[in-house]
Amino acid sequence: MRIFSLIPTSTLLLVLLMVTACRHDDVIFIPEHVDVARPSLTSVRGFFVLNEGNMGTNKATLDYYNYTSGRYSRNIFGAANPGVAKEMGDVGNDIAIYGERLYAVINCSNKVDVLDRMTVKKIGQVDIPNCRNIKFHGRYAYVTSYAGPVQIDRDYKQLGYVARVDTATLEVVDRCVVGFQPDGLEIAGGYIYVANSGGYMVPNYENTVSVIDIATFKEVERVTIAINLQHVIADDRGVLWVSSRGNYLDEDSRLYAYDTRKRRVVTSLDIPVSSMTLCGDSLYVVSTGWSNVDMSSSDARYIIVNTATMEIVNENFITDRSESDIERPYGIAVNPVTRDIIITDARNYVTPGTLFYYDKDGQLQWQVRTGDIPAHITFLGQ
Repeated sequence: MRIFSLIPTSTLLLVLLMVTACRHDDVIFIPEHVDVARPSLTSVRGFFVLNEGNMGTNKATLDYYNYTSGRYSRNIFGAANPGVAKEMGDVGNDIAIYGERLYAVINCSNKVDVLDRMTVKKIGQVDIPNCRNIKFHGRYAYVTSYAGPVQIDRDYKQLGYVARVDTATLEVVDRCVVGFQPDGLEIAGGYIYVANSGGYMVPNYENTVSVIDIATFKEVERVTIAINLQHVIADDRGVLWVSSRGNYLDEDSRLYAYDTRKRRVVTSLDIPVSSMTLCGDSLYVVSTGWSNVDMSSSDARYIIVNTATMEIVNENFITDRSESDIERPYGIAVNPVTRDIIITDARNYVTPGTLFYYDKDGQLQWQVRTGDIPAHITFLGQ
């Protein structure tokens, strides 16, 4: 039996606090541009990469790849916003495009930056404490919030919530209280599904998904899935794919399929999930985990799950053996048009990472240096 899962929050907090003590505050991010590939004609213009940066260091940065020119640009936020103090801030946790705007969730800076998607100029921000992930429906953005401070405490008292943000005014117009430390969220069939982690409450993890009626914005149910939940993605058949990080000891990290119509877990797969993304019926999973028994990571696997059959159909979608060059796989994205695959590598978590760009057949096309801890990607369409 495997006992691996993702690196626990408590371990990461300790490492990142040690890193913080070694860093000066006067870091200036200089834009850089490098030509990495031939121009590509596609309806997707490019993609943004949000680099998390280490907690406490104000090193979240934004990169952009342009398909038309084949150019990768690093640290583009500062040049577009020279008057913004401390630039993007502390820990970039999620990024998404909605309408004409780009939304960047900056976790420990307690804000969502709202930018023009073409110029990256800052339009405004939404103040949300310990914010985590973002989704959209109609005129509103929905953002998960831990609500309380960054603090490991088995007796943590502060429940989290989902903030409803008016995208026209950038005001928080309502809040719905959910479980402890809510992370990923998904919107499907008129409901918001929220993965409650309880990640600060070691070993008293949460084990539920909150179900919010989007019309009334009220929690109508909490569904028990597994402990320490993180990601949640809905497929076209009304099935939620929910990842559990386990307890890093004797309870495995797994991937669960919860059927929202049958209202029960219909299957689970014995794979730890560090990141995942859905394209069509293919759920692409970067599978690596962490064990507190021997303080080590499991070997990374690059898996495709067919959401129609609920089976693993590919044990390694990288076909040219270049996976040995990826030190610590962290994020994943798939171009919705070409199905090209992007894997980000956090390396040692304290210096610039690397982005690996594969074609749909798993052949490496190019790679490029990024900011620190490249993690979250969103594609710019027409």
